[in-house]
Amino acid sequence: MPPDSIPMTAGQQRGRRSWAEPWKIKMVEPIHMTTREFRQKAIAEAGYNTFLLRSEDVYIDLLTDSGTNAMSDRQWAGLMLGDEAYAGSRNFYHLEEAVRQHYGYRHLVPTHQGRGAEHILSQIRIKPGDYVPGNMYFTTTRLHQELAGGTFVDVIIAEAHDPANLHPFKGNVDLDKLQDLIEKVGAEKIPYVSLAGTVNMAGGQPVSMANVRALRELTDRYGIPIYLDATRMVENCYFIQQREPGYAGKPVAEILREFCAYTDGCWMSAKKDALVNIGGWLAMNDQELFDEARNMVVVYEGLHTYGGLAGRDLEAMAIGIEESTRDDHIRSRVGQVEYLGQMLLDWGIPIVQPVGGHAIFLDARKIYEHIPQDQFPAQALTADLYVDSGVRGMERGIVSAGRDPATGDHRYPKLELVRLAFPRRVYTQAHIDVVAESVQAVYENRAQARGLRMGYEPKHLRFFQARFEPLPE
Repeated sequence: MPPDSIPMTAGQQRGRRSWAEPWKIKMVEPIHMTTREFRQKAIAEAGYNTFLLRSEDVYIDLLTDSGTNAMSDRQWAGLMLGDEAYAGSRNFYHLEEAVRQHYGYRHLVPTHQGRGAEHILSQIRIKPGDYVPGNMYFTTTRLHQELAGGTFVDVIIAEAHDPANLHPFKGNVDLDKLQDLIEKVGAEKIPYVSLAGTVNMAGGQPVSMANVRALRELTDRYGIPIYLDATRMVENCYFIQQREPGYAGKPVAEILREFCAYTDGCWMSAKKDALVNIGGWLAMNDQELFDEARNMVVVYEGLHTYGGLAGRDLEAMAIGIEESTRDDHIRSRVGQVEYLGQMLLDWGIPIVQPVGGHAIFLDARKIYEHIPQDQFPAQALTADLYVDSGVRGMERGIVSAGRDPATGDHRYPKLELVRLAFPRRVYTQAHIDVVAESVQAVYENRAQARGLRMGYEPKHLRFFQARFEPLPE
């Protein structure tokens, strides 16, 4: 090929040098493309719910970034160092030290995954009649709070509910909303503020350091603790580094320690940032609360030094924590998401902006604007994307929002989204190109899309197991 006909790279087109992932591939897992006819049959049999598809029938799996990461050679080696003693496993102490070093909390309670930690925290902190303010709900978090007798109250800033708003920290808490709640119900009715980093349901939007610092000042006046959903906190700290004045030259690991220092504890699904396939923890500074949590974990998860996990899993977590806070890792991790986001924006496809840390969120309300929300446009878009290319995403809209426990009616969130979540260290740029082209193809044929009706609805967390069928033309 003559030099003048060599196509420019994306980096050259933008006037900068290209970057590459900070890893090389050592082992592969074969995947294969099925036919469109096969996928039409598969999604119908799955009730138009991508959670009910067989993974072997999926080509590129962006259902979730939870537990779908590729572990490093160091983590795989760590599996061989698993101390499977029932009590006092050395791997627990390695994990405890990693959490203390990188997150800064004194006490650690391991759990089988994040929702185990959510459950324990909710049970030991929330009383019937309490109110739990948070920066937008997350499905399992809110359910655990409600099952404990609490009522979730959304105190996120208004910009978070607008997909097109370019506020750099749409995960921020609206301090006026929180102040109003305190004055309305009383501080004694607020067991803690539930603060999430890179708010999932808002499109992976971060919280600024200035906001958590101001939140700490406000809650200190009333003696209200702050508990952090640290699931994707490393990604949040990367955005602070990139967007917030005064942090451009600081390592992400240092930013993480500072952010956590403004909170009283955290729960963690290690299946995300910590680069493992299973595991989580609850961490805190309060000795009395720790004693209660350590007792509770024995009832629901396992002994306090294994929390429902094998020793080898604890070791992989400890190693993954350190790897996750490396700047080159998190830059690459978010960079893949931004690459897809920029392509879709260049093609005029509506997505949540700014691009979040772990996923692209398609604005199904805009893309399928002819489908009413009670006909589940995001669910329909997710199914149509799978039929087009075998790419599996998930709905984050009215189905995920569930029903109001008081009225039994659908909750109608302002955001009706399809999430395409990226496993860490799994897919290449070529896979991302396939995803982008599939989204574009579905978008171009959006006028032909039909809504759905729900045929089966489970009582809790319906988006996992609900079944749907297409409405007639």
